[in-house]
Amino acid sequence: MSAKFKTTCLKCSLLAVFLLFLQVSFSQKKSTAPSPMPALDKVMDDKKKQLGNDFSVVIAVGDSVVYQRTTGDIANLKTPSPIGASSQWLTTALILQLADEGKLSLDDPVSKYLPIFESYRRNYITLRHCLTHQTGLGKEGSKLGGLFDKKKFASLDEEVTDILKKEIHANAGEEFRYSSYGPVVAARVAEAVTKKRFDQLIRTKLFVPLGMRNTSFTTDDGSAPDPSGGANSTATDLTKFLQMLLNNGKAGDKQVLSESALEEMRKIQVASAQIKNAPAADQGFSFALGTWTADKSAPQGGKAASLVVPGLAGTWPEVDFHRGFVFLVFTRNFPGDQTAQPFLDLKQIADQHFPVKKN
Repeated sequence: MSAKFKTTCLKCSLLAVFLLFLQVSFSQKKSTAPSPMPALDKVMDDKKKQLGNDFSVVIAVGDSVVYQRTTGDIANLKTPSPIGASSQWLTTALILQLADEGKLSLDDPVSKYLPIFESYRRNYITLRHCLTHQTGLGKEGSKLGGLFDKKKFASLDEEVTDILKKEIHANAGEEFRYSSYGPVVAARVAEAVTKKRFDQLIRTKLFVPLGMRNTSFTTDDGSAPDPSGGANSTATDLTKFLQMLLNNGKAGDKQVLSESALEEMRKIQVASAQIKNAPAADQGFSFALGTWTADKSAPQGGKAASLVVPGLAGTWPEVDFHRGFVFLVFTRNFPGDQTAQPFLDLKQIADQHFPVKKN
């Protein structure tokens, strides 16, 4: 071996060691940086038994993430997981986008877009009823209609036909009963007015503009997507959606959702006292459009101070408009009971850093 070759190898080895040293030094510096919210760090550690050893909390203001911590692998911020009920919030945003474009109206009867509703004499049900769990569809006394149905369908068209065969438990608009049926019907209307499959449509119109690259409703087996609870997403992606809502429908220079659509989303549709059934984590909350509000005293027709959709999988995405920040708890392998308290405890600590904005 030549002396020149040995010298070159030695230089390469020294360079590799130097780069490794820099990498270690950088990671040590990053890990030892003071936390902007040490009290929140402590509560996160205290909640591991209830929320699992692998969950993340993300807080954002405007376009900036100001707090981001995970109790597990930091890579999990970008690892897709089921987000449960938060899926219907995304579905609602898509419907509002189509309303912005004049392709549909929330107060039109569904039969205008899906003639089969008239065939079943369900022409009094509107899209607003669908997005506020007031369709009246489903057997009387069912706890959470359709949420735990295991049956798979080849298409949303097929699923809607099956839903229309269910018993009517109330006239549309008279009772709030939490169910998967309304979001499924709304998504099928979106397909009808655009001639595109729901999972492809929402990707093109919502996920791509927001840079939500790891979010999808597409199923592995090609069966019908679940607009009510079937999305997979990441903490990073879901934060982008919440930031768009906080920023009056804008993401950078893109107006993804109109300000009037956002106003509609924030309008209280069903006060907490009128709600007949709801998941445990949502008990006492009022319902807006496709989303809950943690403001339990909000009157019907009023404007929600915050929007939140707790999921059975433990995800808690919230937009606090009065304090001006996004708050997300994103869990993986959620072991806890269906209760809001652990999330409310974390949110209460975060609130201390964001005083209520003056009007």
